Amino acid sequence: MEGLLSRRAGPEHDALDVRILDAALAEFETYGLRRVSVEDVARRARVARTTIYRRFSNKEQLLQAVILRECRRFLSGIAAATEGLPAREALVEGFVAGLREARSNPLLTRVVQSEPEAFLPQLSMNGGAVMLAARDILAERLGRDRPQGGEDLAAVCEILLRVALSLLLVPGGGLAVNDDEAARALARRHLIRLLPPAD
Repeated sequence: MEGLLSRRAGPEHDALDVRILDAALAEFETYGLRRVSVEDVARRARVARTTIYRRFSNKEQLLQAVILRECRRFLSGIAAATEGLPAREALVEGFVAGLREARSNPLLTRVVQSEPEAFLPQLSMNGGAVMLAARDILAERLGRDRPQGGEDLAAVCEILLRVALSLLLVPGGGLAVNDDEAARALARRHLIRLLPPAD
């Protein structure tokens, strides 16, 4: 997992990068993606605006760095929840953990509620790197006891992610997944059927 995520996220951040990213995250959580400026982040981080521009060429690059860092945390949570589980249980618990992590993430909650149209393009940045990283991690977990069928597993994992995303962005309807047990029941009843049969 670490190699994949580090490849997506680029080099490790030093202490000043972390300070800037923490400030940017706090601004985006409070005010949303559109209203925050680099000047706002500089003020919260207590650095000069030029310091930010030396490390992040513009607001979009800063936002992408924040989102990729949050995605690393998110994917680490899913990986921990599925560690050591057979494929069927890993699918169920990965789905449950993913929904739980997404619903408890302040940045995602803020953006989904107020600016969903601004959030969707971020998922497709860099050729959909965030979605692909999540898909690959889930496929690796599900494939541990199913060495064959890698392409099928990748497709299943992408479908799972897209289902989870739609549940987050369009809540309500007939699929009630308001807590872990409801999400677990949905996954066990419907989603594990997507898994290709074990050899």
